[in-house]
Amino acid sequence: MTLWRLLVAASLALTISPALAQTPAPRATIATSLGNIVVELDAEHTPATVANFEQYAREGHFDGTVFYRVVPGFVIQAGSFDATGEARGVHDPIPLETANASLNTRGTITMARDNEPNTARAEFFINLMDNTSLDRQTDDHDNKTGFAPFGHVVEGMDVVEQIAHQQLNGGIGPFPDAAPATPVVIMKVTIQ
Repeated sequence: MTLWRLLVAASLALTISPALAQTPAPRATIATSLGNIVVELDAEHTPATVANFEQYAREGHFDGTVFYRVVPGFVIQAGSFDATGEARGVHDPIPLETANASLNTRGTITMARDNEPNTARAEFFINLMDNTSLDRQTDDHDNKTGFAPFGHVVEGMDVVEQIAHQQLNGGIGPFPDAAPATPVVIMKVTIQ
């Protein structure tokens, strides 16, 4: 009888322990001049995108850059431009990972890219609403459409909204009319 109990206990331990041993999703804290935004990263569905973002963060690429594009009711965007409008150097582009990515819902952080699918580098945006027009098209079997969300805001959506309500026409970066008049600086991005 004791052997049977040991076997049952061992079986239960093997069943339960993998669930307990799961590593929590990595998080990034984007410390801005208006407060912190904490993002949970989705390395399970967008591994190359998360690894790319983490690399830039660990290298200090985002430190001292600004949110240079604010489109109220749409997105806030940042990545490589500092408060003078100077762009920082970037690494090679990464593959588009929309096939397994979540949808572009309010609060998701997503890679920006050019018109071609595999051109994302360091630019990212946070969705201010559900932006279904940015999702992968349902008939896309080649992973060439949409923009890949690679995480979502878990703390600091109020900071995101503050950024979204800044006075614009700051005149810097690639979208001078959409840049905040008073720069919203990313002080540091840290990965937990």
